[in-house]
Amino acid sequence: MKKTIQVSSQGATLDTSRRNFLKLSGIGLAVAGLTLVGCNDDDMDYMENPGIFDLGKGDVGILNYAYALEQLEADFYTKVVNSFYSGISNAEKEILTDLYHHEVIHRDFFKAAISAATQNVLPTLEFQYPNVNFNDRTSVLATAKALEDTGVAAYNAAGKYITNPTYLVVAGKIVSVEARHAAAIRDLINPGTAAFSGDDVINANGLDVAKEPKDVVMAAGGFIKTPFTWKEQGIN
Repeated sequence: MKKTIQVSSQGATLDTSRRNFLKLSGIGLAVAGLTLVGCNDDDMDYMENPGIFDLGKGDVGILNYAYALEQLEADFYTKVVNSFYSGISNAEKEILTDLYHHEVIHRDFFKAAISAATQNVLPTLEFQYPNVNFNDRTSVLATAKALEDTGVAAYNAAGKYITNPTYLVVAGKIVSVEARHAAAIRDLINPGTAAFSGDDVINANGLDVAKEPKDVVMAAGGFIKTPFTWKEQGIN
């Protein structure tokens, strides 16, 4: 018998075994495609401050930037699922565990893709959550909402800096997943309402918010302990 779980108040269901198969096989295909794409020599070794990693130039810089954000989200959800907040329902456990798996796959995907293209790979970052109570539902979901909204806005703005069409296609696929995450979290916070549609981050033209890298790093900077720079996009 196929296992299904309820994911919204409207009775939508997910086939667990099929979901896991598509999740793993899809990312495998994406990695295989990206490993065929090389980078120019001038995309490597772009470090001006000894001891502080610089994300690099061009597409490498964008990939490292995305990798930093995916590291943050993966780290956050790892902490969430390792110690679920008090009173959490089984349905919420399922959803947050799904998000955890997605973000870990995104993180590992970027690491593999960048490593195949260049030596300038962002190291594993350290994070902190000074204002997050991981045992409190409101605190966890509010933080998840902020991270997912920031992730979507980051990809939306970063797209224009990507020159390689293969990278652009993959970024488009990943941002669509991040948007689903944002909708799922919003539905957990306000179930059975239109909150999932995120009208607070969608403008009158029906377009989602886009945030420049310097603004994203400023918003997420409180979580990131490991310093890095990105001269090309004005991040110091």
